[in-house]
Amino acid sequence: MKTKQYIKIGSLALSMIATGFLSSCSNDFTDRASEDSINVDNYYQNDEQVQAATDGLYYKTWFQFNNKFFYAVTEVGSGNMYTNSSDVNAMRNFSINSSDSELYNGWQSLWANIAQANFLINNLRTKAAASVSSSVIDNAIGEAYFMRATAYFYLVRLWGPVPIITNNLENVTNPYMNTNRVEDIYKLIEMDYEKAAELLPTKMRGSSYATNAKVSKGSAKAMLAKVYLYNKDYTKARQLAEEVINSGEFKLLGGTSDYSLSGKSFADLFTYSNNNNEESIFALQWKGDSNYGSANNCNTQFGISNSTLSTSNASYGGVFAPSQDILDLYSSNDVRGHETLMLPGNTYSSMKVKVVADGVTSYQVGFTVPEAADIGGQQAGAAIKKYCIGIINGNETGPLDSWNMMDNNTYIMRYAELLLIHAEAILAGGSSTSDPSALKSFNAVRNRAGLSPVTSFTQDDIFTERRKELAFEGDYWFDLGRMSRSKAIAIMSEQNRGNMYNAEYYTPSESSFRLPYPTNDVSKNPLLLEDPVPYEF
Repeated sequence: MKTKQYIKIGSLALSMIATGFLSSCSNDFTDRASEDSINVDNYYQNDEQVQAATDGLYYKTWFQFNNKFFYAVTEVGSGNMYTNSSDVNAMRNFSINSSDSELYNGWQSLWANIAQANFLINNLRTKAAASVSSSVIDNAIGEAYFMRATAYFYLVRLWGPVPIITNNLENVTNPYMNTNRVEDIYKLIEMDYEKAAELLPTKMRGSSYATNAKVSKGSAKAMLAKVYLYNKDYTKARQLAEEVINSGEFKLLGGTSDYSLSGKSFADLFTYSNNNNEESIFALQWKGDSNYGSANNCNTQFGISNSTLSTSNASYGGVFAPSQDILDLYSSNDVRGHETLMLPGNTYSSMKVKVVADGVTSYQVGFTVPEAADIGGQQAGAAIKKYCIGIINGNETGPLDSWNMMDNNTYIMRYAELLLIHAEAILAGGSSTSDPSALKSFNAVRNRAGLSPVTSFTQDDIFTERRKELAFEGDYWFDLGRMSRSKAIAIMSEQNRGNMYNAEYYTPSESSFRLPYPTNDVSKNPLLLEDPVPYEF
């Protein structure tokens, strides 16, 4: 018999469980119905309502995960980012504890995503009217399986053993439950992505970007390839990666390889007008409204902010900055460097900024990054360009809400990463490879970056290329976690984790690679601290 399972996941998720309703909105994520006026038992009356019911899976419940927690742990923790802001700097010296408020925010957010997905998986077929087409129901449930798998993929990599919850109402009156084994959690993740791939539609990512927002069979297979790679099942990772590559669904924006879309570039990936482009495998879909937590805060938190220059409409900014360790990562001919880091002297001709001179505020399109000491933010001598799109400027940036948050997507996976997964799966843990298929994928990513092709590569080359390509997208922390502990600790202990004025070095311990369970939930469920138990599927 399955262990009966329930965990308190916060008022947001509990309200969703109680009502069984996910934030409803139209296919462009903007026209949301009033939740107060909806009864779940008679809501799913037609195809459009069911299609709209999954929109909430793509943004609101991900907000507290993405707003600060994600970057505070994965980017500051990995040594890619620097911050000295007290609410997000604990991972800079590996001192995060179970009372950390952002830790709790990230934890709650992931469980809220699981709660939303569970409701659809368990109830949609019985709640939907007979007039709703079976293909629409299949697609919605496929999206739910995809989201549950993705939330668990983050949970298991960040916390290790966690409870497997497939029905939040199964044991509401009993908050005590054990965690389950890591291998069981990965089995659930694999099963969920497989089910998603079975139920989701086949797509081709074209130039009509509005139709690309939601996930597809290719999205599920790509994420599953990543899961297999993490578990060193290289044969399955390669097989799935090749299925997606051969389908032609996705393209690199820019470059001249067979996998590339001409007329675009790496820089185009991070503009609002290119939300849901041909390279996007899965992205969070932000849509600002009158409610806090519907849009993307990266433009404010990543950019330049000082008394004379700001890349944000907000009165503050630069909560996160590049680490000293990453400033020299890119060679001068690597085009990704300019679009990832704002270094002194870099020019951005189409980015709109706010300028204050002689007490007068004005706005201009195009600017040159000032000297290191004048960048502001965190005294890092540089700022983050990726996801920083500047002052609101028509279709380049889209709208912003009253908290100065914007609607540019957050990537969870891009096609460039899938190509690197394919290359690494062929390497299969070996010392090096010159396999033509592996080189084709690896060099396609380098080609788009403006770099020369290589004739072989090693595991270290793969990790370095991943760091360059995916910097500030939340993957380097997990890549360090895939290395031997001794190697990862050696790399991290040599990183300068201070600012431009004061070098600081910290050495993680074995326990630094897993987060503590939040005190709030441990007090309600002490079994979180007990040894994990097997899960009966």
